[in-house]
Amino acid sequence: MSSNKKPVIVYGASGYTGRLICEYLREYHIPFIAAGRSAEKLEAAMKSNVPGIETADYEVVEVAHTVEALTELFTGAEVVLNTVGPFAKFGPEVVDACLAAGCHYTDTTGEQDWLITLDQKYGAKFAAAGLLLSPGLAQMYTTGEIAAQLCLETPGLDTLDIAVFWGGSPTIASTQTILVNAATSKAYYLEQNKYVEWQPDAGLYHLSIPGQHEAALALPWGGTSHPVWFKRDPRVANVKVLGGVFNKPLMLGVPQIVAAALKATEGMNDEDRYAALAQTAAGVMNTMPPRENPRINKSVDSVHASGPLGRVHCVIFGNCNYKQTGLLQAYAAASLLQQAPRRAGFASGCQAFGHRELLGALRSFGLVQEPVLTRMG
Repeated sequence: MSSNKKPVIVYGASGYTGRLICEYLREYHIPFIAAGRSAEKLEAAMKSNVPGIETADYEVVEVAHTVEALTELFTGAEVVLNTVGPFAKFGPEVVDACLAAGCHYTDTTGEQDWLITLDQKYGAKFAAAGLLLSPGLAQMYTTGEIAAQLCLETPGLDTLDIAVFWGGSPTIASTQTILVNAATSKAYYLEQNKYVEWQPDAGLYHLSIPGQHEAALALPWGGTSHPVWFKRDPRVANVKVLGGVFNKPLMLGVPQIVAAALKATEGMNDEDRYAALAQTAAGVMNTMPPRENPRINKSVDSVHASGPLGRVHCVIFGNCNYKQTGLLQAYAAASLLQQAPRRAGFASGCQAFGHRELLGALRSFGLVQEPVLTRMG
């Protein structure tokens, strides 16, 4: 193994989320490699979009998206933070390379089918190697999971009703991932510890969101990560998650966009369907969103936890959901460089690092308020 390899690799570092991860790695004083398929894009992204990058200990590496090339790059490092999605399409090479190189793996996915694949195909292999396999380490999943774990500190609760909302628009990569996932994969919730499919044509749901009078529009959003994570938690039997953005016109358009994409790609093979969906996604969002503004880009994670004789409600108000994601990824790297994860193999962020520890990181950087916890009975 290389003795001078930087310990952390951000794969897909030129993207919106990848840049933010690099920004927080700099703040943690962690040396890293900014990796991707274009050295030119990586160099430009680091110099133009990562504040303070001149004080970071980093290097840029262009790499082909193959198991062989990625294994060579990862060998000698300790942690790979993957932002290249859709993960069901581009993730297997990265995971195989991490396993071959002996690296911990995290990503920012919300693709439920990808999580289920990782759990079933790779979880035991990573556990046997003492390595962490932690997909979905991101605001849209982890901050809500923190709220759920705070609720579950009260014994006797077995049902989680989770709502995740944020202000702003998805990035280019997120838009593509959302559309591809919605058009090609089923979405599940957890009922009595079994996956049950959401009704695919149910349309938008109306939710009461803490902190506002107006009802919000929500979708199952691919089922999200939570049902997969909590299927491995003996305290929990039922998990349903709905989410969305506060922008109502955008939410009203999502079902129509997905329905039109499904109709247009009917009968296509996988490659042609992906290409068509990627083109549709580019028509929805083809420019990098501006840097987040905490006065605009707010987040709300609300969890109602219940059991036969008890109820607890937890709300976490925050801001800048993509910054939350960048920080969570950087904190994971900082923790893994100092100690083994709490759980090796397939694990959520909270299961690997502790929900109060992750909450502390978010609080220390001013990205979330103190959680509001209400016990009823």
